[in-house]
Amino acid sequence: MLSIAIDGYVGSGKSTLAHALAKKLGLKVLDTGAIYRSITCFYQEKFGNLISSDMVESLVKDLDVKVEFKGENQIVFVNGKDYSNKIRQEEISVLTSQLAPYISIRNKVLAVQRNFAKENDCIIEGRDIGTVVLPKANFKFFITASEKTRAERRFAQIRDKQTVSYEQILQDLQTRDYNDTHRKVAPLVPAKDSIVLDTTNLTLGQTVDKCLKIIKEGGH
Repeated sequence: MLSIAIDGYVGSGKSTLAHALAKKLGLKVLDTGAIYRSITCFYQEKFGNLISSDMVESLVKDLDVKVEFKGENQIVFVNGKDYSNKIRQEEISVLTSQLAPYISIRNKVLAVQRNFAKENDCIIEGRDIGTVVLPKANFKFFITASEKTRAERRFAQIRDKQTVSYEQILQDLQTRDYNDTHRKVAPLVPAKDSIVLDTTNLTLGQTVDKCLKIIKEGGH
């Protein structure tokens, strides 16, 4: 099976890149963030915004996660419920970065990810794909961009759907960056053999072309 790992910071464009590359290469994309976000929605529904180890362990004990596709659209069912209409809300983004470090939750998602890669030629994008989930992926990309650029992209993405200011987006992004890079389990770092791409001054098309060239040439 062909596997491509794409990791990166929030707002770096890794999800958009993954889908664009998948179309070019005829691969399936697994959006790892959507899985974590869906679990967070289920957690919030059950416990609210307060997080404790006991609550997390209680949740995971009976947690059932299934990923299905309708065309190119990925749908995550957590205990039979689809949270697609909630997972991009900013409060869910922030809560997810607090919930995701728990090892029991990461192990649950890890199993889903690895099973998907066993059964499909795919691209998996997230925070720890090249380092933990698919350490033997055929290709690994780590996507980054300046903080200002990422905040602007995120703001443009959600401003028509949510009432939120650019300043709030920037602050939330900084919080998530800190949480992602400082967690004890599977922190956000480039794998030693990953190819780092800074997309600050690149269009989506230019980024896709760079990745396709690297894949065609078989690596660095």
